[in-house]
Amino acid sequence: MMTKDTQNATRRPAISLITVVLASLLLPISLTGSSVAMPGVANSFHNTLASGQWIVNGYDLTFASFMLACGAFADRFGRRKVFAIGTAVFALCTLVSAVSNGIVLLDAARAVAGIGAGAMLTAGSATLAQVFDGPARAKAFGVFGTAVGVGMAFGPFIAGSLSTSFGWRSIFYVPAIAGAVVLLLVPFLPETRDPDAKKVDWAGTISFSGALAALIAALIEGSQLGWASGFDIAMYAVFAVLITVFVRVELAQERPMFDLSLFKQPQFLSLCVAVVALVVAFTPLLVYLPSYLSSVNGATLRHAGVDMLMLTVPTIFFPLIAGYVMRWIPIRHLVTASVGFTAIGTGWLTVLHPGVGNWEALGPYAIIGIGIGVSFGVMDGAAVSSVDPARAGMAAGMFNTMRLTGEAIGIAVVGALMVSFTRSRLGSQLNTFTGAYGHQPGRLANTLNQGRLADAQATVPQSARSAFHSVATHAYTGGLHTSMWVMAIFCAAATVLVAVVGARSAHPAPQSAGDAAPATEPARV
Repeated sequence: MMTKDTQNATRRPAISLITVVLASLLLPISLTGSSVAMPGVANSFHNTLASGQWIVNGYDLTFASFMLACGAFADRFGRRKVFAIGTAVFALCTLVSAVSNGIVLLDAARAVAGIGAGAMLTAGSATLAQVFDGPARAKAFGVFGTAVGVGMAFGPFIAGSLSTSFGWRSIFYVPAIAGAVVLLLVPFLPETRDPDAKKVDWAGTISFSGALAALIAALIEGSQLGWASGFDIAMYAVFAVLITVFVRVELAQERPMFDLSLFKQPQFLSLCVAVVALVVAFTPLLVYLPSYLSSVNGATLRHAGVDMLMLTVPTIFFPLIAGYVMRWIPIRHLVTASVGFTAIGTGWLTVLHPGVGNWEALGPYAIIGIGIGVSFGVMDGAAVSSVDPARAGMAAGMFNTMRLTGEAIGIAVVGALMVSFTRSRLGSQLNTFTGAYGHQPGRLANTLNQGRLADAQATVPQSARSAFHSVATHAYTGGLHTSMWVMAIFCAAATVLVAVVGARSAHPAPQSAGDAAPATEPARV
């Protein structure tokens, strides 16, 4: 039976799609843009590396933690209402980020903005599912997924251009203004809700958010305070307690927001392993490579953003190619190939060095971009179609939560590894230099990973700057290379696991390409 809300929705499909797609463009740009802003923020506020990393990690942490809760809110209280509130929170907090006068306010604003982003994504995608039906829904979600890919692909370039021309604050001003435009379009969206929606799982939300926050804090601060410091041990203990509480809470729920029994489905489990491996390798590159490229080569952030296009542009085209190839190649093989390509490309990317040419770096950039692009085209739909249709919404929410959690952990882990490996490579080489960084390998490692090599170099006498530059860039590059090898090994291990577990799913429930296609298309969110 068609409800009044659904009737209204069918009369405005174009404006609904435009509104949600514009919002979806802002989210990846906000993630990659904040990482490009980190060197400028450090120059303005003279903050520590750990506090600077929370600009990115705080946003990703709350985005991942509150996505399922925001989805429950949208179902119960209305998708348009939650979308409007999320957009307002995102726009306001992004504006606060732009005008902030200190790192604490900036970090806090970014964390709250992540909650708004979670509401925008979940309520927006649910609205599209209500507005469109059948083939039209598949096309709408295809446009939605492409918009997310475009935002991710061009985010570093847009942010680098803004930062170079107008300063780091412009990276936050522009999304804030765009968010205000989205708010003007919200009244044209239909209001829909789920009449069977239950209460929000606050116990699960709080325990999951707290556990993830404790783990991220331990990973970020561990490189600064020591991996066996009292703070780190306490945070790991908090994580263990809260994640145990979360598991017990979800197992006791009649309708859990995070149904752990879905991990018993071999295909769903293999896809979750794959997506975590992919984002652990890919997202840190988006966050840390712009600073490395601009720092060691003395280039502008705009130029670094142009270089990053070699990595990100393939993610626009290969989802479409993967969707076409899926007619002949089973999804599990495409997913395995996606993780394998990323492992190869990440290891190959160790060719990066100061002054590296674009042709030398094009190969590994392209291989990683192809691997990620293929995953964009097949994984979301495959995750949803791997479970019973009645649990499709749950599967989509869990899968996206796993992806965002992997991003947050990956950014924290790789950042900590880069600091530790850089400091180790510096060793005693700074003992021959005078100035603020003499005998201070840890301090220089932090400064380098903030993209502030020029600032550090300016503290030593002119006659020693060339030697200092050589020592710093070689240590920084070595730290990056070792971190990449760790990422590559992790992806290689995940490739084997995905292949083995995915093969198990092929035997009890073989699925033809024709059977998979209808579920895959609308689930590309």
